[in-house]
Amino acid sequence: MTDREYLVELIAGMEEDSAVKLSVELMDAGTPLEDILAACRDAMDIVGKKFEEGEFFIPELILAGEMLEQIGIEVKPRIKDVAGPAKETLGKVLIGTVHGDLHDIGKNIVTFMLDVNGYEVIDLGIDVQPQTFIDAIKENAPQVVGLSGFLTLAFDSMKETVEAIADAGLRDQVKIMIGGGQVDERIRSHTGADSFGLNAMNAVSQCQEWITAAA
Repeated sequence: MTDREYLVELIAGMEEDSAVKLSVELMDAGTPLEDILAACRDAMDIVGKKFEEGEFFIPELILAGEMLEQIGIEVKPRIKDVAGPAKETLGKVLIGTVHGDLHDIGKNIVTFMLDVNGYEVIDLGIDVQPQTFIDAIKENAPQVVGLSGFLTLAFDSMKETVEAIADAGLRDQVKIMIGGGQVDERIRSHTGADSFGLNAMNAVSQCQEWITAAA
């Protein structure tokens, strides 16, 4: 078993202390941050499947989120070192984990990367209802809206949120990106979003492209 596979096993097995300890050891040893984040995504895929199959319940999802938040605390300073100093505000991005999903490690990393690359980010948190997105769009006028979710049940929530934004007459005012878990082009088409983010840096690049084009 590789170190990455072992990290996935520890996270999916709810071994918080051991998982955080190993992730720090791997980062200190020079393991690319992308590998650590990929292990987190793989583990959350397992957790999500166990939840959908009735093996895990809400307490396990909360514990998994707390565990990955601790890993994120260790990852973020290292990401900042790689990304360099913050720049002037380049645009505004609204982001949140859609309703029915409590995962936020991916959202938090994307939020952090957008922040250090010069974007103002309004983070709505987890389990966000469509109306909350609508209210926040009206209040903050972002150029980009990011919908995050790890569980497959989040895909319908994303679709519902995109449709609600359209019904509110706001769809033409924002670009919508989805991300997390098994998101791909098929899911993007299902939800009606404009794009999907493969990883945090891809999300930053997409936001930059959209906001620059709109300027």
